[in-house]
Order: sequence, then structure tokens, then C-alpha cells
Amino acid sequence: MKLSQFRYSLPQKHIAQAPISPRDSARMMVYNRAESSYSDKNIRDLLDIMKKGDCLVLNETKVFPAKLIGKKEKTNADIEVMLLRELKKDERIWDVLVEPARKVRIGNKIYFDDGAFYCEVIDNTTSRGRTVRFSYDDDLFAKIEEIGSMPLPEYIQREATDKDKQDFQTVFANEKYLSSIAPPASNLHFTEDLLGELQDKGVRIAKINLNIGQGIFEKIEVEDLTKHRMYSEYFEITKEASDTINKSLKQRKHVYAAGSSVVRAVESSVLTSGTAKPNKGWTDKYIFPTYETKIISRLITNFHAPATPQLLLTTAFMGGGKEKLFEAYNRGMKNNYRFLTYGDAMLII
Repeated sequence: MKLSQFRYSLPQKHIAQAPISPRDSARMMVYNRAESSYSDKNIRDLLDIMKKGDCLVLNETKVFPAKLIGKKEKTNADIEVMLLRELKKDERIWDVLVEPARKVRIGNKIYFDDGAFYCEVIDNTTSRGRTVRFSYDDDLFAKIEEIGSMPLPEYIQREATDKDKQDFQTVFANEKYLSSIAPPASNLHFTEDLLGELQDKGVRIAKINLNIGQGIFEKIEVEDLTKHRMYSEYFEITKEASDTINKSLKQRKHVYAAGSSVVRAVESSVLTSGTAKPNKGWTDKYIFPTYETKIISRLITNFHAPATPQLLLTTAFMGGGKEKLFEAYNRGMKNNYRFLTYGDAMLII
């Protein structure tokens, strides 16, 4: 398969600029693979669709306000610094993206919080990427929480607000995993009430972690899809989570993944028996047609941007190749579904 087969036109009017409220009132297109049929539901209809003993796997990673605006030394020019990954905690060294990149060179200092502290550029990584060392001696994450803003994607054409600090975060985000620069989008639809009602029905909830990093900005650039390489992302699946998943597998119940990050983490942790194992480490798992999942049997996902790994994963899960994917996406646009991070959902069963 070729990359050009997975490009499509996504008009701006279909891209959600803010989330719907309440979260669990989002629409959900259901695609039945066995019947090649569609139906229009909403997220709360999962209460009717999911059965006792099924397992819902969520990603409890937490987003931090990774976008900082600083002033370049001497010129006082505004520089946007997007924090990507903490490389050395003791030395306060980070991988970042900078904008405008042409103004930021090795040795430059960028000052924040009215000059209270700065970062110094110590290396170039990509055209926009830099490695920096922060001067801040105290709790850097606490300072970032104070002065940073949520790193909304570029297709959301507005500045982030304080409200986005709640909206751009799942209700079950775990402080232990405070290191993502984007939320697992389909997980945003769940409320505490909905999760409680699912559990009351007998649905098992398993929470795993996959830190969402630079790969979220990624568009595939090689025409031959087999040659694409994913960014590595850190993940953890606890014994409690794997045991929960395996109970449903043993009972031949469905395992639902909320989002592509969950699929990648779980499918990176498959035993030869076809069950999930406790695991942690880095994964560059790349799922594209015609990959068949070993554990995940149903997928809850959002509508994705063209030529992205998330789009390819969805295509692989749907089966039927790109024709089925674009049939669903064209139907979504025709019926005014909201696309991308703050948009509506799709359930593939």
C-alpha cells in the first residue's frame, strides 16, 4: 500500500474547535465489520452495546501544559517552546520544538516568567527540534503547570484557555503519568458517571499508560508504507491491568480499546498464548494494513487526520482496505460528524 492512497480532503468546517459538553454526549458512528453496516449512536449507547464481562481498556496518561512562550536573549523576540520529553531530570535537559526555528541556535537563551529562569539551547535535533537545559532549580513541572498552556494542535485555530486545562485531559488522568503532550482523544469522551454505570453493568475497566509524545505531530512522509518508522513512546501495563484483560479473554468476551495508543501498548505485550502480559518500556509498534490484532477485538476511536499512523491503524482494524475507511469517513462528513481531537467517535465492532 502507498501513502498517497491515504490522503483525503478534510475541510476546516469538519474539525472540532472545542469539545462537546457533557463529554459523554458526543456522537458515535458504529461500524459492524461482519455486516459492513453503519449506525449512528452516541457514547452513552456503550451501556447497551457492551456486555457483562467485556473489558474496556483506557489510557490514563496525563497531559501537562507543555507550551511555553519565552523571550530570546538580546533581541527579546517571542519564541514558542514545546516541551517534548525530559531527557535527564537531574540536569534539567529536555527535547523541545521551537518556533520560529530559524531564530533559535545553539548557545541561545530563552527567558520565561519575566526573566525568572531560562533554557539554553545545547543541540539541534531536527529542523524545529532542539535540546535545551533549563536553569530552574526547584520543581520544574510545578513551574510549567503555573506558566504553561495546553499544547493544542495547530488545526484548533485559537489560543488555549484555562478551560482547556480541563477539557484537554481525561477525567481519569493519573498524576503518576504526567508526561504527555496530547490526550488519548477517544478517552476524552468518558465521564466518571459513564464509567461507573459500565462497571455496575459488569464491564471490566483496565487502565494502562502510554505517554503520547512527538509522534502525535507525525505525518507519514514515505510513499512505501512499509518503510515508515514510528517514534518510540514509553508505556506501562501493570499486572492488575493485564489480569483484568485476560479475565475477559478467558471468558471469550470482547476487549475494547479506547484509542490507537491503547492498541499499540496492548499489542506490544502479547504472549504466545494470545494473552496480555505485564510490561513496561518503549514501543515503536507500527500498525498498518493488513495487521490483525491479537487481543483487541473492538475499537473506540476518533476520526483522524490524513496520512497519519492513527488513520492507518484504524484502516487495519476495519479490514477491507482504504475503501472501507473512506466510505466511513465520507459518511461522517456527510452526516456532520466532528473530526480530530475534540471531535466525535467511531466504534468498530
